[in-house]
Amino acid sequence: MLDILFFAAILAVAGSLAGIIAGLLGVGGGIVIVPVLFYLLPFAEVPEEVRMHLAVATSLATIISTSIVSARSHYKRGGVDVGLLKRVAPGVVIGVIIGVLVGTAVSAKALTAVFGCVALLVAIHMAFFKGRQIAPALPGQPWITGIGIFIGSISTMMGIGGGSLSVPIFTLCGIPIRRAVGTAAAIGLVIAVPAVIGFAIGGWGEPGLPIGSVGYVNLIGFALIAPLSMAFAPLGAKLAHTIPQDWLGRIFALFLAVTSVKMLMSL
Repeated sequence: MLDILFFAAILAVAGSLAGIIAGLLGVGGGIVIVPVLFYLLPFAEVPEEVRMHLAVATSLATIISTSIVSARSHYKRGGVDVGLLKRVAPGVVIGVIIGVLVGTAVSAKALTAVFGCVALLVAIHMAFFKGRQIAPALPGQPWITGIGIFIGSISTMMGIGGGSLSVPIFTLCGIPIRRAVGTAAAIGLVIAVPAVIGFAIGGWGEPGLPIGSVGYVNLIGFALIAPLSMAFAPLGAKLAHTIPQDWLGRIFALFLAVTSVKMLMSL
């Protein structure tokens, strides 16, 4: 009983933190939820072979609700670039399909390696290169479609909402940080909905999945994390428009770097 309560308490903390980060940095919260689930699922005796798949898919399920609340909060403040969203969304959907097909086919270690490597790169960017610009604007077609495919495929395999990739790309191409964060929150919804459906189908009947799982998506984890993520996402969005983000970004970059290195060492 104590183990279950401890498990639930950790998930509640993860959900609260994920919601704040989703609104604050436009990262969808998955960048926090995936490693937390990765380290907690062994306590529920989830086999290593499906642990990362379960963490990724369940994280994506929570991003659906978090992204709706976060994107809505940013939209009310004029932070969502609807034109940019329409341009990048088709490529993102194609990328999600690719990500699901690859993610359900490869081993748990391969998914862990993808998460660890990309998360480490994101941490380095946030710590040393955040706010830099290399181009005056995003490129036209077909490059914008290629960018969408990259964001969609990698985000799906990592179990994140895409903000960790889209925000750096957008800001490097001259898009103001607040508009980049708000648009990234909306992109999270474009990624999460088809990805969750794909992982639910791809993991159907997979042995070793814990009770409450629909394919690789665990509904118990979703029920514990999603409500608190939704409740705290508006707070994060409000903070994003009221306080400087440089020091917050660097603290989060340190957390992300340590987490990614530990996950890579576990391989």
